[in-house]
Amino acid sequence: MRRQIFVLSFLIVAALFGGVSTKPKTVAAVTNISVYGAWHCGSDFCSWASVRNMTDFDTRNRWLINRGDGTPSVNLVVLSFVHPMRLLNKTNDAATSQGIPIGMNQAVVDYFKSRGIRVQLSIGGITYVDPWNQALATNPTQLGLNAAEAAQRLGVGIEIDYEENMNPNLTGLQAFIDAYRSVHPYDASGSNHAARLTIDLAAGDRWLIPLTRKATADWLNTTTPVLDYANAMVTSKQYNNAADAQSNWQEHIDGKPQFAPPILPLAPAKFTGALYIVTGTRAAPECTSFSSSLINSTGAYVQSVAPNGAGTTSGMLGYMFWAAECPSSRRVCTVPPNSCEGGVGVGATTYNIPIPMPPLRQS
Repeated sequence: MRRQIFVLSFLIVAALFGGVSTKPKTVAAVTNISVYGAWHCGSDFCSWASVRNMTDFDTRNRWLINRGDGTPSVNLVVLSFVHPMRLLNKTNDAATSQGIPIGMNQAVVDYFKSRGIRVQLSIGGITYVDPWNQALATNPTQLGLNAAEAAQRLGVGIEIDYEENMNPNLTGLQAFIDAYRSVHPYDASGSNHAARLTIDLAAGDRWLIPLTRKATADWLNTTTPVLDYANAMVTSKQYNNAADAQSNWQEHIDGKPQFAPPILPLAPAKFTGALYIVTGTRAAPECTSFSSSLINSTGAYVQSVAPNGAGTTSGMLGYMFWAAECPSSRRVCTVPPNSCEGGVGVGATTYNIPIPMPPLRQS
């Protein structure tokens, strides 16, 4: 009894003099993931140059629409990639129709949309940097109008994947965006799928610096947003651990005040983080084993990271995965037996991913 009285007296004194804190600990706000998507490269390494047999397409991609319980594994698919100059010229040839690869047709779009999965088309990619530059130098306004027409016709959004590192044509890209928005104004509700216009940025703030500076300041701010959000892309290889991924994503949130001119902070609600689901000749844990995946180990950060100079709500928008089906001749395809229900699909269940995608946070 004496020991109990002593301990109680000690705790009271310690609390009075600051030795033991009686204040409740601050708990980070947790925000549910809204965007949980996969870039999709089709069966021919991102060219989409042939019309797909939809029975075969279903066999190879069923994991995207069925995680095992009949519910989709993702709420967004981004078909990658559209060639910028072919879109500008509305090319019609053996592989292209009205500037869009013939594999990116209504049947493929509806395969996903009929299950509540939003669809976007990605313009560019690392292979098409020169065509982006050429199109922006030729007629960026017409390129934007053509993209807007294709989006309306197919019922999809558009992603800007312009990977010109140090000398991007930002004037041309602004004209492209202005033209697109003249047809499809910014829609915070997300109800007009064709109005969804996003951009890809580097994993952190040390690559694509001029593009990131412009996008963060002028297109992704929460006061007068022009683009819906950005994707922080994958690095050259999968992150070694959660800390590596989070340090890159944190660069967007913090900005780079030491740069001249600086990169401003980006609101967590204005970007997603990307992970590989295939990393060579075998599927990654992110594809097959959620418990040992970065989707699992980075989840707390993605849902609770606090803003640091931009935005008011905690948590990034979510995740993007590179890439469904066959992104490269050097990587395994995400087809049976390497389909991704056990990684991405389990993650969708664990994080209670909303399908269809809800309206996105604006700040």
